[in-house]
Amino acid sequence: MSSPLPTPATVLSVAVKLNLASPWCNSVAYSPSSGSQARTNYKNAISQGHQAFLLEEDSSSRDVFSCNVGNLQPGSKAAVTLKYVQELPLETDGALRFVLPAVLNPRYKFSGSPVDSCLDVKTPIVPVEDLPYTLSMVATIDSQHGIEKVQSNCPLSPTEYLGEDKTSAQVSLAAGHKFDRDVELLIYYSEVHTPRVVLEMGMPNVKPGHLMGDPTAMVSFYPNIPEDQTSNTCGEFIFLMDRSGSMQSPMNSQDRSQLRIQAAKETLILLLKSLPIGCHFNIYGFGSSYEACFPESVKYTQQTMEEALGRVKLMQADLGGTEILAPLQDIYRRPSIPGHPLQLFVFTDGEVTDTFSVIKEVGINRQKHRCFSFGIGEGASTSLIKGIARASGGTSEFITGKDRMQSKALRTLKHSLQPVVENVSLSWHLPPHLSAEMLSPEQTVIFRGQRLIIYAQLTGKMPAAETTGEVRLKYTLQGKTFEDKVTFPLQPKPDANLPIHRLAAKSLLQTKDMGLRETPASDKKDALNLSLESGVISSFTAFIAINKELNKPVQGPLTHRNIPRPIVLGASAPLKLRCKAAVPMALGSYSTPAFQPIMEAVSVEDDIAYDTCDIDDFSFCGVTTYKDHHSPGSVENHLVQLIYHQNANGSWDLNEDLAKVLGMSLKEITAAHPAELVDSSGWATILAVIWLHGNGKDFKCEWELLERKAVAWMRVYAGCTMPLIVKAAITFLKSSVDPAIFTY
Repeated sequence: MSSPLPTPATVLSVAVKLNLASPWCNSVAYSPSSGSQARTNYKNAISQGHQAFLLEEDSSSRDVFSCNVGNLQPGSKAAVTLKYVQELPLETDGALRFVLPAVLNPRYKFSGSPVDSCLDVKTPIVPVEDLPYTLSMVATIDSQHGIEKVQSNCPLSPTEYLGEDKTSAQVSLAAGHKFDRDVELLIYYSEVHTPRVVLEMGMPNVKPGHLMGDPTAMVSFYPNIPEDQTSNTCGEFIFLMDRSGSMQSPMNSQDRSQLRIQAAKETLILLLKSLPIGCHFNIYGFGSSYEACFPESVKYTQQTMEEALGRVKLMQADLGGTEILAPLQDIYRRPSIPGHPLQLFVFTDGEVTDTFSVIKEVGINRQKHRCFSFGIGEGASTSLIKGIARASGGTSEFITGKDRMQSKALRTLKHSLQPVVENVSLSWHLPPHLSAEMLSPEQTVIFRGQRLIIYAQLTGKMPAAETTGEVRLKYTLQGKTFEDKVTFPLQPKPDANLPIHRLAAKSLLQTKDMGLRETPASDKKDALNLSLESGVISSFTAFIAINKELNKPVQGPLTHRNIPRPIVLGASAPLKLRCKAAVPMALGSYSTPAFQPIMEAVSVEDDIAYDTCDIDDFSFCGVTTYKDHHSPGSVENHLVQLIYHQNANGSWDLNEDLAKVLGMSLKEITAAHPAELVDSSGWATILAVIWLHGNGKDFKCEWELLERKAVAWMRVYAGCTMPLIVKAAITFLKSSVDPAIFTY
């Protein structure tokens, strides 16, 4: 990117938000050095009139980077190119998602937090139409197995395939894009679930035995773990919900979508209704302070569920800042419940400054629990959300754009209820004199539907051409052994950017680097050496370049140029604004004809109003508006009402609330009740389940667990009369639902 610069000489300072990516530089002039030394060298160079460049990781979070370019002469231009590589998350429909963040939410600063963060830069905000710049982006996408389609939340040019086999394609943003939202690309590959190995050649000028000199392998598995219909009924489930002021923002920035706190409340209702009888649970809300629903986790019964529902109905985003460490420590201090392993669900927009401290705390307690984390809204900290899940063997999800928090949370709960996969092992079958050294942390947990990515360094003598190797993944589920394997050619491919080596280094760094203040001395030395060798930035290193050819002392004060940002619906209010640099994407690159900062989404509460309402018996007039904001009779509204009135054991009561959902009078339903076969509660439960299958198919992933609980209750309760009851209910509702839904 380039920009005409004002007089006199200028220092350009930008902050970059990346999704846990790994910036690197190949040029020798940009070799990394320790952060404090680099800052000192940079300041000295600027004061002496030299041109200098400094890129460093923010001291509080490894997904935010600051870039400084100094002593630019009047009328000159500066072009900044930042290369980074990242693993793209896999969506449930098989798409790989790339996000170029437009939002960098301010991190809440607690007392004692560092003051040298690049997150404090302030810039003006203007309406989108008044922005003096646009963003252009061209993405080049490559795949071994072909590209089916590319979708985006922003207008794109038609996909252009660069060959008949469709293994390479290009898309570009429509002209005039203002970067007023995250740019998301969903890439659909052919055979995305196929195991594969990518083997990359090391640097020719580096001696063997070093990470960057040996070939490095990236192995990806998608284990086909069978689903078990008999989910676990034990477990302690704790839901830790962000109630800071930023949760009052909408879920996405492009329309008047559901508020984050409202989506969170509805998600908690679904989770509570889906818990199995016999488990234990509790709900924590946190902000500047925290509070728990119960003094300690309680057994899941009708009474405790109803009490929790009452608390959830009153929940607001009213607890101030975002201090998550204290409630985590309180949860971990409490004694474990024998026979009920702890499953922790964390929901937050990720706006915290103590990221490394939080990840460290979760990691210390990894033996006693699994943590499932959810980043809410655009701009959530990828470093925090992914870090706490990885530290505990859990999973992470990001809820942005049109994503439904409810769907992702219930899918994760379903995974947590599945039987544990045990005895996970990875074995390599290679020719003599060649071995694989693991660079990724040992994999101890596998979830159904999860992709595994593993990195390894191949050491020893590479064999002649046409030789193959094999990797096998073995695991045990309920006494049965499963195995996945992939065969690959042992001919490493060269790549000047060494993306596989960089990702492997980043994977290893994540186990060593816990920030300046939290990293043990032994790990700090390893992290520093690894960062210097691989050229991947860390908490202890920075990139610096100094041009001594220009040796003109700066005359007069430096000029500070404010780059405006757009007012965008959906961000936290009030927000501090920062200027961030546009960066090339991992899949390709994009060009910037003018200086194009990344805009942080902002909201001004005085100028933007959202429809809200009090919850009266869970009427949710402001919550269930996914398709038609003014349609109280929508399927979603009825679905929420139906779920809310389900009992803890899975049954429903026959009353006016159920009649409203079914669209009938209570008198009609009662008249059709086959009293000789089942009582009113059994009749109501059968009708509710049939309604779910007939009317709520689009949201099945959200009600599947509670429906399964209802069917299990009916099978015990109705016994051999079940087929007759089902037939009567289907006839009464005039439904085409298959009676077989009650047989699993």
